[in-house]
Formats: sequence, structure tokens, C-alpha cells
Amino acid sequence: MSASFVVWVLARPGDPGLHLLVPPPEDVRFVVGWEPEAFDGAPAPDALLDCWSGPTRIVAALRKAPDLRWLHARSAGLDRVLVPEVVAHPAVLTNGRGAFSPALAEFALAALLFFAKDLRRLVAQQAAGAWEPFDMDRLEGRTVGIVGYGDIGRAVASRLRPLGADVLALRRRPELSADDPLVMETFPPERLVELVARADDVVVAAPLTPQTQGLVGREVIAAMKRTTVLVNVGRGPVLDETALVEALEHGRIRGAALDVFETEPLPAGHPLWRLPNVLLSPHCADHVPGWVDEAMRVFLRQLERFRRGEPLQGVVDKAIGY
Repeated sequence: MSASFVVWVLARPGDPGLHLLVPPPEDVRFVVGWEPEAFDGAPAPDALLDCWSGPTRIVAALRKAPDLRWLHARSAGLDRVLVPEVVAHPAVLTNGRGAFSPALAEFALAALLFFAKDLRRLVAQQAAGAWEPFDMDRLEGRTVGIVGYGDIGRAVASRLRPLGADVLALRRRPELSADDPLVMETFPPERLVELVARADDVVVAAPLTPQTQGLVGREVIAAMKRTTVLVNVGRGPVLDETALVEALEHGRIRGAALDVFETEPLPAGHPLWRLPNVLLSPHCADHVPGWVDEAMRVFLRQLERFRRGEPLQGVVDKAIGY
């Protein structure tokens, strides 16, 4: 018996999230494939679920589904999804917003504590058997600037405020956070230099769009305090790595913790590998138990809303990229 609602699923064989599609909801049929020809002869889809397949496969699937009504990207980042063909397609677009924010916020908090407590020094002293007491810092009383105050940024703020840190937030529309109790002040993008100059630490959680590429550049980094720790859990190209390396090498900022990079994997021999004031994560800060399942559950909750005719949550504005 044929189902009345068809979803094409772009997923690698053995994708760890596929088990949540079995059994499918009543009257729903999932057609799973990785290569475009896997959908040849399949019923026309109402929706397309992309499980990190990349733009080439997404575009190929869209060309086979001109009447598609909804496209869901399981990822939170959309820089590899919002190609011109997707932007032009009339299908509404949603993403995995919210699935990864708690883990990324915890990483940002851990990174700030890593430097505040100088954990690298503690580990080195322990390995050397050296009893050398030193003074540590606290997060309480520090001001943290969050560049990109969306779902991830607010998750970071919600973990900092109970520790007594103040939060300065930057977002494209500051008025959306006017009454946010977690934020001391909200800034528009054109006041980024002012924000980082006032902050003691900076967390970058901005998506990658044409407007944010290189946003945290040489001028912005130069405005930071010498005691600033810079954390990036957004996208690598939002941050000018060359300018960052120069600042780190010359001690113009205290340190950096990076989960994302301009080129991934980070090339062998890159200066970031050797700098002692850098904490690197190979883009896995959100890889916690059940992380893929939670991303799939975000889709399934959206699927129920779509089938009931309810508004989808977190619809992506294709024009601005998030």
C-alpha cells in the first residue's frame, strides 16, 4: 500500500541516524539513497531530508523533485547547503538548529575554564612531578562577548550567567534580544570592534554567510585585550586565521580555543598546531553520545508539524543564510 507522504532521504549507507526512521510514521514513506540514481522510479517526494550529503547531491535530488515542498538539512550550518539552486527552489528550508547547541556551549565553557585555570600548566607540572603553586583566574566578574547570538550563542550565555559572567551579544537584529535577561547589552554588527574591546573573552558562534566571512578580522582581533581568550564554535572562515596566528605568536591576546578552521582537516605544519596558547578540537565539540539521534529527532518533530499543517520551527531565511 502506498503512503500519502513521501520523504527522500539523502544518507550514506549505514548512517547512524537511519534507525529512527524505522518504522516510519503512519502514512509516511522514506526513500533512502546516497547517489541521485537511487531515487529513479521512486514516488515524487513531498520532502527531502539531507544527512550531510553536500551540495552536489542535494542539487541532483532537487532536479528530480521540482514540486518538493520542504527541504530539511540535518546539519545546523548551512554554508554547504545554501547553493544558488537551493536558494532559488520554492521549497521551505529548515535545519538542525538546537540539536548541537548544548554540546557546543559546554565546549565553549570548558575552553574558557581551560585558560582561566591554566589546565595545560597543571598537566605539565603533574607530568614533571613539579609542585609549583600559581594563581588562577575566575570566570565570575568577567565579561564575555558572544559574536553571533543565535541558538548556540544563547546556549553559551545560559551557562555563563550562573557563573557570574556578564554577556555582551552581537546579532544582526539586536532588538530581538532587547528583553533577554542573559544579556547585559546587545550590539549590531557594525559595533563589533566596540564589543570585543569591552569584552574580557570572546566566543564566536556566527554562521558562515557572505556577510560573516572574515568578520573577525585583523582590526577586530587588534581591538581585543591582551588577556582575551577567543573561542570559535561557529565556522572557520568567520575568523581570519592569519591575523589570529600573528596575535597569538606576539602575545597580543592570551589564547584561542578552536573547534572549526578555514581548511579542514587542519593541514599538517599549520602554525596553530605548535602554538602553546591554543586549544584545538578537530571539529568534534558536538560529537557527544546521541548527537546524531538528536539531530534526527529534530527532523522528526518538524515532520509531524509539517504533516499537521502547523508552522515549522526555525525556518531558514535563504536570503540571509540562517
